[in-house]
Amino acid sequence: TTVQTENSVHPDSRSLSAATEGFDYLFSNELQNARETFAAADSPFHQLGLGVCAFLEAALGMETSLLAEAQRCLSLSEAGSRKQLKAAKYAKPSTRFPPGTEWDLLNSDAVILLGLNHALSESYMGYLQCLYSLNTAHSRLYKTVYPNGLDAYPTPATSASGSRAPSMRSDASSMLSVATTTAVPASMPATPTSITPKRSGFFSRFTASASASPAVSRSSSLNVSETSFSSQTPVVEGSVDELILSGTAFGALFNLVFSLLPAKIRGVVGFLGFTSDRKLALQALAVSAAHTDVHGVFAGLALMTYHGVVLLLAGYQADEQHILQQYRAIVDKVSARYPNGSLWILNRAKILRMSYDTEGAIKVLQDGLKPDRPQTFAQADGLLIFELAWTLLSQRRYQEAAETFMAMTKVNSWSHGTYYFIAAGCYVSLKNYVKAAELFEAIPALLDKKKIGGKDLPTEVWIRKKLAFYREKQKRLTGSEADYVLCMKISPAEELGIFWNTHARIPRDVALAHIAELCALTPLPTISSPLITSPESALSSATSATMSTDPPPDLDTPDELAIRALLLGILHRTAGEYDAARAFLADAFGRQAAVKVSTWVGSVTLFELAVLELREAQARTEGVPGLAVGEEREELSGAERRAMWERALKEAEGRLEKALALSTQQVDLSSRLDSRIAMLRDEMVMKREMLAASA
Repeated sequence: TTVQTENSVHPDSRSLSAATEGFDYLFSNELQNARETFAAADSPFHQLGLGVCAFLEAALGMETSLLAEAQRCLSLSEAGSRKQLKAAKYAKPSTRFPPGTEWDLLNSDAVILLGLNHALSESYMGYLQCLYSLNTAHSRLYKTVYPNGLDAYPTPATSASGSRAPSMRSDASSMLSVATTTAVPASMPATPTSITPKRSGFFSRFTASASASPAVSRSSSLNVSETSFSSQTPVVEGSVDELILSGTAFGALFNLVFSLLPAKIRGVVGFLGFTSDRKLALQALAVSAAHTDVHGVFAGLALMTYHGVVLLLAGYQADEQHILQQYRAIVDKVSARYPNGSLWILNRAKILRMSYDTEGAIKVLQDGLKPDRPQTFAQADGLLIFELAWTLLSQRRYQEAAETFMAMTKVNSWSHGTYYFIAAGCYVSLKNYVKAAELFEAIPALLDKKKIGGKDLPTEVWIRKKLAFYREKQKRLTGSEADYVLCMKISPAEELGIFWNTHARIPRDVALAHIAELCALTPLPTISSPLITSPESALSSATSATMSTDPPPDLDTPDELAIRALLLGILHRTAGEYDAARAFLADAFGRQAAVKVSTWVGSVTLFELAVLELREAQARTEGVPGLAVGEEREELSGAERRAMWERALKEAEGRLEKALALSTQQVDLSSRLDSRIAMLRDEMVMKREMLAASA
């Protein structure tokens, strides 16, 4: 509940209210109306709105031309808010905060988006420049707005006051729900020791106590002593006070993105003295998400995106149901305000997919793309199409998946070569080699046209190598590269799906269909599995394959055999057959030294083995979400469960260390694996905390 403050009305409240209408249009998929609203005035709020529109178009569509426009708009917004900040330095207070705080915040908003724009452009030097500027600005803002840290501030909470304490996830990514409180009891627990701020870190201001916080510079226009706000002070929805509170916490987005950058970039930044704390970034975003202003909505979107990525790519979650509960709650909250927004439809579908209701996810996405919905935000709709394409592929609905990936070429210009490649791979699975060849032949020209900074995208580098690999194989087999599509026996779409973790959250019958298809390729696998129908024929094939009268085997390179073994390991793990999964993954890793082109196999296999250790321990102690068969939950004492988990966590950590050592900069898509390893390690830390709490 909110009440009117005693403060005088802010002179720019009308501009803020008008700009907020523009954001309401934006969140409801009405991009043109949003632009017209923002263009109707030239206040810094409106200028930022135009910048946000351009940035979202650029970010969601990965359009290089739009990145330039976003850069222009955001630079204007940054300059305008800086001018207002200087002018407000000696003005009378019009909020509970020192004069100019709101302009300092708007300036930081522009810097955040400029930094993210640089990161999307792979201009990491520009990103570092923004990081430096942001560090300076937010040092003032955090000390001014949150002098006692964030722990006493409300977040969207799932449980009523007096209920059980939040789970071990609460200090990182929890406490997101429909219900929002505005008062905090005096008995609020102290900061958990697990999130003690790092010394001198960029983010330490979030939890620093008043006594521990360094004094604000006397030269700063923002003075902590002037702040008359506390965590128990009621806030007017839509007020400038709410803008300041929500926006300052929203600044954590930059820190969250920093924590997810490739390791080499984080290393450079760390050398310069910057540190990040993902848990605290997520906590701050949750504080922002409790508010109703534009920052609160964007904070919710950031949290939705992060949770969706973790559920998709981490491979294992310490408390999956809790993540889903929080994810669903924040989506419900925002969807109630903006039911037509593509971004919220997208996340509703992701929740269904992550909850193993793939058909439900497909229906939500298809309904969201019906012609009767507002269609003015093409980049947001493109995300629905992209998610639908991958979801259809995960269900082996190859024809629909191919058509949907090709539809992406009409929505944005990001890597048409990648869309063509996946669609062509779908046609390989359908054995429609004519259509597949047509698409494959068009890819080289598409790749040459689309470069960022004069370089291929990482996925495009991988695609070039893959096409060259199959051309070479076909020439070796037939003397000519012609019809090289005929020598593709493992679908390139399914192979690329390994990096998107497409085979993890699929029904058992889909996993079995994949296994049957892969095991029919010659030479037949020699590893026994209860899911392979004729293991005895595999044993006899080892001798028959050497006979000169036999046709060439389907898979005749270490690369192909390693990739098949990797896929079979993942699929057996998905189906709950952990011994066979381990054997296939060990086989894949054992071929690493002989692999010529697919040098990523070794590191990715080690990552999948780490996930296997955790999933098997989960199956034996708790049961695996989404798995109705194959589980072997055992009756164990608390001490036995903890011991089993300690062994699994230790083994998994060893696998991840080796995976990182193998995943050098020269290995394809290594930065993607980097991020997956970081996410999985976060989950492992969380599991250790949960085990310690239950001891």
